[in-house]
Amino acid sequence: MTVIFDGAASGLLLFLISVGLSVTLGLMNFVNLAHGAFAMFGGYVCVTLLNRFGVPFLAALPLVAIASAAVGVLLERMLYRRLYGASHLDQVLFSIGLVFMSISTAHYFFGAQQQPLQLPPMLSGQFHLPGDLDVGVYRLFLIVVGLAIAAALQWMIAGTRFGAQLRASVDNPRAARGLGINVERVFLLTFALGSALAGLGGALGVEMLGLDPGFPVKYIVYFLIVVAVGGSGNIKGSLVASLILGICDVAGKYYVPQVGAFVIYAVMVAILIFRPQGLFGRSAAK
Repeated sequence: MTVIFDGAASGLLLFLISVGLSVTLGLMNFVNLAHGAFAMFGGYVCVTLLNRFGVPFLAALPLVAIASAAVGVLLERMLYRRLYGASHLDQVLFSIGLVFMSISTAHYFFGAQQQPLQLPPMLSGQFHLPGDLDVGVYRLFLIVVGLAIAAALQWMIAGTRFGAQLRASVDNPRAARGLGINVERVFLLTFALGSALAGLGGALGVEMLGLDPGFPVKYIVYFLIVVAVGGSGNIKGSLVASLILGICDVAGKYYVPQVGAFVIYAVMVAILIFRPQGLFGRSAAK
């Protein structure tokens, strides 16, 4: 039970960070390998607010999301918008360039060391459940936040006017414009949402994943695995994939620590062999 609980917490943290990539890659069809840089930005904003300005952790989280969304809007207006119609290779090369620029910037301002983060007392420690199960308060907090955000995103995409406009803009931008939809505005808001989620996930992940300038390169493979296994652009798929990968990763490191992260890659390969489009990919839905 401890492995399952810790794996679920790890998986939902992975979901919180990677779901923004699922939004931009799956719903906007833009290969944004700089997604980890937005998560790193959110982490550095969080530790700066806490350590230098004394902002409480829970109060800092919405500020992190707003700051990340603002940076996403700025970059979308200045850079990303110019590459929506470009090839995926051009998008990959562009976003990789942003990754290395972000690494150098973080190293210049914060140095190469890990950034400390002190959680508030209400999120620290553990409480005991029957059956000798020790539950970490912060891990339980991550599970609750992750499930709440997953439900809100699924409702927004499937049950709101904006979600319908987004799906129409992605499937057929010309027809969407003909119906009076401001496609550029929809993409701008979607990119801002993806950036905000990345920054929020990065802030929440500092305590478990650590934070240093190498963060975007270190974890981008995990984010891509979630999107590939869950199915591009599918919120439910990203959630299920994150939970499966998180539990398998924790179980592998607990029972066979000598193989390291091999288990998570093996699970990915096994799933994609039988479901090349991902667990909830479009072709599977048909």
